[in-house]
Amino acid sequence: MKGNAIIGQSGGPTTVINSSLCGIVQAAKACADIEGVYGMRFGVEGFLGERIIDLGREAEETIEALRRTPSSALGSCRYKLRDDDLPRVLEILKKHEIRYVFLIGGNDTMDTIARVEAYCRGKGYELRGIGVPKTVDNDLFGTDHTPGYPSAARYVALSVQQAGRLAADMRMVDQFVIHQTVGRDAGWLAAATALARKHEGDAPHLIYVPERALDREQFVSDALDCIETYGFASIVCGEGIVWSDGTPVSASTERDRFANVEFGAMGGTSAAIVLHGILSNAGAKPTGSRLRGEFQITESLPMCAIDRASSLDLEEAYECGRRAVELAEQGTTGVMVSIQRSRRSPYHSTLGTIPLAQVAARTKPMPDEYIAANGHDVSPDFLDYLGPLVGELPSYSVLANIPIGGAQ
Repeated sequence: MKGNAIIGQSGGPTTVINSSLCGIVQAAKACADIEGVYGMRFGVEGFLGERIIDLGREAEETIEALRRTPSSALGSCRYKLRDDDLPRVLEILKKHEIRYVFLIGGNDTMDTIARVEAYCRGKGYELRGIGVPKTVDNDLFGTDHTPGYPSAARYVALSVQQAGRLAADMRMVDQFVIHQTVGRDAGWLAAATALARKHEGDAPHLIYVPERALDREQFVSDALDCIETYGFASIVCGEGIVWSDGTPVSASTERDRFANVEFGAMGGTSAAIVLHGILSNAGAKPTGSRLRGEFQITESLPMCAIDRASSLDLEEAYECGRRAVELAEQGTTGVMVSIQRSRRSPYHSTLGTIPLAQVAARTKPMPDEYIAANGHDVSPDFLDYLGPLVGELPSYSVLANIPIGGAQ
């Protein structure tokens, strides 16, 4: 099937999303059936306005450099495609003789390409649509992990490791620190901070994920116990954590175009800020003084930190892009490329596929066996799962703190 190809990026970026873009462009340019290689400027929202660029005319070195370029080079969007947009989509596809569509994104993006592919098929327009996975949340169904997650996991683990050293050394000033990660429905990223630990007492001490409801009194008790035991408390929470009654800790009521709750820090509604206030007040002394602490909300920084990228993540993202083109060239359509772990130690993976309909608008929570029985930590199985993806973290010097005049 001769025709042009178009590529789009949607949703939040990842550190490695442009590596997937590079893989698609390079493979598409080498494909005899693909004549032109185009890009959607600002995703499907830009496509509806015919903001289309010619990626085939970019310098080869520019495309190659995408493999280590952060953010979304094509520009992204969070536009929910409406049913009445579909005739316009088909009109533009026909106008530019586009027969191959590759979208890089998460579950909402997979829903978009599934609908476009099905609509075109229903109208008799032959189109091959392939999804390439992307999300730092690691909540895409049907894949061992998503490109972007290992690098984001490395980012938050390093952040908590280094902030933990700061918190330990500043315990006379601040008695606790709360670090919030993204993750609306799944705790994969918050859980990844467990890799920061090298020694007993290292940060983080408590990890709260959306898969486990949080009891307010138990939270306070656990945090005060950590302060008593270690001199400070390092607490990590996913943005989507909920109370025992099912209400979000963040108290957020804002929703995005896909009807997902927004967990940003606007209006003081983020989970970290709420937990900070609860713990500060809970530690109040008869004198009126309160516990002091700080909160850290990185938001989109783990999505674009190329300096902390996982080398495995960069390579797998690139190969997912190339594989998408190979599948389309073979006549495959309506699927997402997936990563299948074939061996845990030493790590090895292969690339498979999963139908878009099984991925679209679904989420993959952390399985029970990856969460510790106490509900505020991870299991050894999870560390075995994540370790090969993130790579080795640094070790830092720890003083013995030997008092003067003491026995040697």
